[in-house]
Amino acid sequence: MKAFYTDRFVLPLPEGHRFPMRKYRMLRDAVAQALPQVKFEEAPHTSDGVLALAHHPQYIHRVASGALSAQEQRAIGFPWSPEMVERSRRSSGATIAACRAAFRDGVAVNLAGGTHHAHADRGEGFCVFNDAAIAARLMQAERRASRVAIVDLDVHQGNGTAAILEHDDSVFTLSMHGQNNYPFDKARSDLDVALPDGTDDAAYLAQLDEALAQLFARFDPQLIIYLAGADPHEGDRLGRLKLSADGLAQRDRRVLDAARARRLPVAIAMAGGYGRVIEDTVAIHLQTVGIAAGYCVQVPA
Repeated sequence: MKAFYTDRFVLPLPEGHRFPMRKYRMLRDAVAQALPQVKFEEAPHTSDGVLALAHHPQYIHRVASGALSAQEQRAIGFPWSPEMVERSRRSSGATIAACRAAFRDGVAVNLAGGTHHAHADRGEGFCVFNDAAIAARLMQAERRASRVAIVDLDVHQGNGTAAILEHDDSVFTLSMHGQNNYPFDKARSDLDVALPDGTDDAAYLAQLDEALAQLFARFDPQLIIYLAGADPHEGDRLGRLKLSADGLAQRDRRVLDAARARRLPVAIAMAGGYGRVIEDTVAIHLQTVGIAAGYCVQVPA
């Protein structure tokens, strides 16, 4: 299985910043040690033209040139730097590359990504460019898939993804998230499942089963982009849900089983994870990659 990484492109963040930048290198190291069957490739750079499949050209130019206002930069949550721009391009490139690899191998992963709060004309919530929306549109432009489903199981609603794709019937957006969590002004996905604080494994998995059934009853995708956030975990400091590591493993298997039953390629992005103990977040992401590796088979032409 192919895994695409961006951890060489590190944002210079102030001391004490709450974004867990080091988890990405920790994750690649953990995958290398535990899963020798995973083959690593550095994520490719994404051009302005490809970014423009989901973002306004003026916004792309202002990000690249450092011309965002202080307020816009605060909404993103990172100070501007050339490294921020390049990492954001590479994060989108990793999901694009994972989509292409998934058509060949059944499953592939971006060891970062899931930047689902980025809108067409602005970033927010640690998200600059929306990798899932960009990748979905590019797979359509490359004629690999005309219909794409984005299954977003990060604990925060994929508001940017929903807004970008709101009027696009060729991409189905499913977001299952905490109803009282960020962003507090939700967008409208094709299917939103809002969960109360404290939702546990049993309740979560029952809701997921129903959501996947609705997705496939309403839409016939040719590709799934899966945002496998670690932040529904009970140990996440921003999550507010109560899923165990085993519950998250069952979540991942349900998504991958549904895809396998329909012979659909799946590209996985890690999305959020803000564990009180960073090693717990890394372990959950590692678990997702390990489960995905078990589903990596050749997709018939």
